[in-house]
Amino acid sequence: MIYHSTRSASLQADSAQAVLEGLAADGGLYVPAALPAFDWKKCLRGSAMDMATDILSALLPDIPEMGQLVRKAYTGKFATEELTPTVSVGDFHVLELFHGPTSAFKDVALCMLPQLLTAARRAKGVEQDILILTATSGDTGKAALEGFKDVDGIKICVFYPDGGVSQVQRAQMVTQEGNNVTVCAVVGNFDDAQTGVKNIFAACRDKEMPSRLSSANSINIGRLAPQIMYYFKAYRDLLDAGKIALGDEVNYSVPTGNFGDILAGYLAKKLGLPVGKLICASNANKVLTDFIQTGTYDRMRPLYKTDSPSMDILVSSNLERLLYLLSEDAELVAGLMKQLNESGSYTVPTELLAKIQAEFWADYCDDDGAQKIMGKVWNELGYVCDPHTASGWAAAENYVNQTGDTRAMVVLSTASPYKFPEAVLRAIGQTPAGDGFNQMEQLNAVTGVAIPKNLANLRTKTERHTGVIEKGEMLPFVLGL
Repeated sequence: MIYHSTRSASLQADSAQAVLEGLAADGGLYVPAALPAFDWKKCLRGSAMDMATDILSALLPDIPEMGQLVRKAYTGKFATEELTPTVSVGDFHVLELFHGPTSAFKDVALCMLPQLLTAARRAKGVEQDILILTATSGDTGKAALEGFKDVDGIKICVFYPDGGVSQVQRAQMVTQEGNNVTVCAVVGNFDDAQTGVKNIFAACRDKEMPSRLSSANSINIGRLAPQIMYYFKAYRDLLDAGKIALGDEVNYSVPTGNFGDILAGYLAKKLGLPVGKLICASNANKVLTDFIQTGTYDRMRPLYKTDSPSMDILVSSNLERLLYLLSEDAELVAGLMKQLNESGSYTVPTELLAKIQAEFWADYCDDDGAQKIMGKVWNELGYVCDPHTASGWAAAENYVNQTGDTRAMVVLSTASPYKFPEAVLRAIGQTPAGDGFNQMEQLNAVTGVAIPKNLANLRTKTERHTGVIEKGEMLPFVLGL
């Protein structure tokens, strides 16, 4: 199956090569030249792992033995065999994506990516070791570190913004074990770290390197494709619960930072799943909300540190894929990305904005709004959610109130509330006490919701990765690994 860069249709790779490279040579992202025919109704009849196998086999056909890879990726790693259960809460349905080994939605993809990458490496006859470079705004880092820990032939280096993640998120990363893992904080914000990683790829493209570079961010199609499964799974859950009939459209509200999670929903729709409106939920860093509402993407604004740090992003890399998929114009996309890089903003043509708005609706929720939502959902419905999920809930409420759309609404819950216990405790009327670990215990005592095992033992783990560097030091740091 042929993939090509969003910036040049002539820059091509098969699906295995696209996974290996992560980023195209011109800095673009790989997209399929054409989506395959797909039996979405048949896909819905299987288990979560069967769905994953069907979807990944269709999108990444150059990687063999997909069913075996899927089972190796997921078996025994999630708290439930469903992987991503859907629960009804009030008038909405919450898709719980936090039951994996690091309690965040990234687990679904980052348990799978090491299997895809090692299989692609074998399929292409690559003997050179692979170095995974990743910037994280909080959750990708730990999920990638856990997924790639001690995988033969692969090393991983994760950069995160110093002071820009929660105490629990930082503890998850800096205590990471494994002989092939490196973690380092970068002075600055997530966009600084992500830009630094992209610059390293560019600087090393023509260098002789001891390891081949690849990425675990959702710029890698092997990271994005596994996320499509849970849109199908949520639809199947609603069918089984009698909430919808086969063929009914379902709306999905998605807390969004880098635009990968919501783009997976759009790809699910392109594969045939009856997806209605995709609601893009931002926090106070509402660059995506403004873009979808106006057609102008402008990153030249302050980046706020919020209670939902995984969405503290101003450069949403995966949006580039959507621009290509809706325009099918690589020259246009290359020009827009050049404008973004040089001037910090771009405006899409009117006809492209109309296509975007036909598929997507956008809103945002700041910290105060998220506090109110978390408190209301707990006090009125007895459900505990984290600040990211609260943003998705708020956007879903606003969408329904403003449009009157009565189609079933799924809110994606992207992280366990125990990753952000201080914010959750404040929202439900408690006074947080002690450090993040004490606060987890306090939240458990108040709500009765069990602390995930992977978070409960963080307090006693040894910090192994405590380095902090300036953003200009990232390239020498990587070259020294």
